[in-house]
Amino acid sequence: MNQLYRSQMALTLLVRRPSEAVVRHSTASEGRRTCFAKVPSPTASGRAYQFALLWLVLAAASAHANAQDDDIAALEEQSMNAAVANVADSVVRIETVGGLDRIEEVLLGDGPTTGLIVDADGFIVSSAFNFLSKPSSILVTLPSGKRTPAEIVARDHSRMLVLLKVTTEEALRVPTAVPVDQMQVGQWAIAVGRALDSHHPNMSVGIISAKDRVWGKAIQCDAKISPSNYGGPLVDIQGRVLGVLVPMSPNETSEVAGAEWYDSGIGFAVPLADVNRSLDKMKKGEDVFPGMLGIALKGGSIYSLPADIAACQVKSPAYEAGVRAGDTIIEIDGHPIQRQAHLKHALGPRYAGDTVHVVLKRDEQRIETDVTLVDQLVPYEHPFLGILPLRDRKSIVVRYVFPESGAAAAGIQIGDKITKVNDAATPTLASLRETLASLEPKQIAQVTLVRDEKEETVQVALSSLPTTIPDNLPPPRQQTPNGDVPPADFIEVKIPEHANACLAFVPPSYQADVPHGVVVYLRPPGEFDKQGLLDRWRTLCEANDLILLAPQPLDANRWTPVEVEFVQKTLEQTIANYNIDKSRIAMHGQEAGGALAYLFAFRNRELARAVVVVDAATPARLRVPDNDPVYPLAILTTLAPGAQVTERVKQTVDQLRKMKYPVTVLPLDTTRDLNEQERGQVVRWIDTLDRI
Repeated sequence: MNQLYRSQMALTLLVRRPSEAVVRHSTASEGRRTCFAKVPSPTASGRAYQFALLWLVLAAASAHANAQDDDIAALEEQSMNAAVANVADSVVRIETVGGLDRIEEVLLGDGPTTGLIVDADGFIVSSAFNFLSKPSSILVTLPSGKRTPAEIVARDHSRMLVLLKVTTEEALRVPTAVPVDQMQVGQWAIAVGRALDSHHPNMSVGIISAKDRVWGKAIQCDAKISPSNYGGPLVDIQGRVLGVLVPMSPNETSEVAGAEWYDSGIGFAVPLADVNRSLDKMKKGEDVFPGMLGIALKGGSIYSLPADIAACQVKSPAYEAGVRAGDTIIEIDGHPIQRQAHLKHALGPRYAGDTVHVVLKRDEQRIETDVTLVDQLVPYEHPFLGILPLRDRKSIVVRYVFPESGAAAAGIQIGDKITKVNDAATPTLASLRETLASLEPKQIAQVTLVRDEKEETVQVALSSLPTTIPDNLPPPRQQTPNGDVPPADFIEVKIPEHANACLAFVPPSYQADVPHGVVVYLRPPGEFDKQGLLDRWRTLCEANDLILLAPQPLDANRWTPVEVEFVQKTLEQTIANYNIDKSRIAMHGQEAGGALAYLFAFRNRELARAVVVVDAATPARLRVPDNDPVYPLAILTTLAPGAQVTERVKQTVDQLRKMKYPVTVLPLDTTRDLNEQERGQVVRWIDTLDRI
């Protein structure tokens, strides 16, 4: 028995037999000595006495139990205070001067933040979130109370940390790091900051709720984590440092990712042991970056599918190490890889420059190779054959040949049936896309086709995806009369866990055997004209096999980044309820809605295939992901001269084109909504998204 409990009095009511009961009274100081007192049996005359005695016994036991709880709570509080005191001399207060007040919808605080001393020579680590404002100067209050200037030496772009340097003769105390293998789920975890009071650290108490989170880069705790302790330490009950507190998200890699979870009981810390691993390099002024292989996996659920490689970028480290499309990764550094999620977890904590041992399965062969990860890849560019396929055929039949494309130059015609590319059978659109994904523009592809029941082979010079809009297109499928149908109106889409509203327009001519595209309209802030939206899109949707989805912001005057999740659920529900052509899902936004369209598309590459924006640029600080061989994304943006957002739109176009995204620019005379002709162009552009 615990010594604390042994020191307390124990009272037990023992029932011997119906005729008598005995109260046993014992204390730890009396050892095993027990005194018994006989109590009369519960007759009518003695029942009240017995109940009174029983009440006294239970009350005494409750009082002693409460005293025990109070003593335990006091000891816990003493231990936690001692733990914070043990690390306090390593926790510094950071103040920034100047810079930005806001990054998109994220309001940046101008108060003090926290840092952790990691080297006695004046090196301090903190969260990158604390420096989003790009301050003109940084001041650090050392444990002695002295304020001294600091400068940013290097950044960790994988774990979103910054390394600062101060010059001081003051002796600085470096805390003890807890080895990762000693951390246990359920153990005490205390979040420490020095933002509220420069003389006394603030703390929030919780437990470690999970390890190896955010793809192996962080530990998770349920203490309240917020900007007041970002950059501070998460410590154990001994005052040793478990990790450095940062906002993080498994779905995004920007400095603001995860900041929306502050004070929610979901907080993350980068293990200090991992920080120390890259410290020497950062002290030299070198940034560290996440490491990349240069492969793309087959589409689908990362939690159920094996790590089958759909494409391996030429000139990537994986390609140079002998990895090829069609291989399956089955092992990384001795750890088995059974699912795509396992691969993300194995590579997540790795930095550029790290070398990993990769085991591949190719047919029945087991192939082993070493790959040195890199921080950036040569941007991937989708190769373009130059055709649109018919949508109502199981095989690949040409619907349209793009002028000046490789297919046009090779003589491919409408009605041709494509059966092979480079000796690889392509019976379906998916197999053709997969085959082309491992090729590059300017390469020559040998295409086998059937025309008038005769097979022939042509040489096609692959090109880049077009950025122009065809003047007209032939029908995508054989049209069938649908009879007279009544006009349709918006229907409501309900997502139970969200208070936001959502409208959907499904053409009355909808047939379950005909795949439809989806236009997700993210409106600008302000008053919403429901009927006007329907009037503008009704005919276009009916004529082009499109469903219009219109999620609404909770606040009519603004969109927030967290509403991406709501938009995602409305789209997923639409996909579940209707026959959707996933190659024709376009995020269409205006102004702030356009910024959200970019954010959604870059976060949900498996869902969105296009972004159509009016008067909008990519959100500031958004890290645009690399072009994906498996999940193509096309961009159409308006550009109006003299608009407030014009320069940022131009910068967005330049950035996306450098990353080899196909960007179509639709010029407008001024800042305004699209007219009927321009909406027709947009719909025609969406009609080409399944191009090959």
